Amino acid sequence: MKRPRNRRIVLKTVISLLVLLCLGLIGYNLYPEPTLDQHAKVDKLIVYKSKRTLLAYSKGKLLKSYRISLGGQPVGAKEFEGDLKTPEGLYTINDKNQYSSYHKNLGVSYPNEQDIAHAKSLGKDAGGDIKIHGLRNGLGFIGKLQRHMDWTFGCMALTNAEIDELFDAVLVGTAIEINP
Repeated sequence: MKRPRNRRIVLKTVISLLVLLCLGLIGYNLYPEPTLDQHAKVDKLIVYKSKRTLLAYSKGKLLKSYRISLGGQPVGAKEFEGDLKTPEGLYTINDKNQYSSYHKNLGVSYPNEQDIAHAKSLGKDAGGDIKIHGLRNGLGFIGKLQRHMDWTFGCMALTNAEIDELFDAVLVGTAIEINP
């Protein structure tokens, strides 16, 4: 007779914990973070893949640090199309697309000549289309929760609010240094 009562207590406890977890995740996702000044002009981006960090600079001064998600195989430099790795090296922002299927994006000038030669030596195509982007359109509600998983095909992902900030602050031609 005590078993059904104990099961109910366990079930209620599990449900309560799940509700608390959900509330905690919602709170985390909605908790406001510092924003980049709306008049800021970023002249250099530095990425540290191992730290999942993108740093935005102006005239040598750090303006803001962003937590990013990377390609599904984040360790090592991108070698060829489809390897799910984020490139490493010196590039520039070569495009801005406000009509992207991933909210907005900033294009990265990958592949360079060395990237193309390396992929060719492997008998592969270097690929391209590396971006700094937000979440897939319609999935913006995921927000900051996307930071806890590497899910892109080699791009660097931010929340939609964060890519909005960078989209306005970064000009085509801005240097981006992507480090291991």
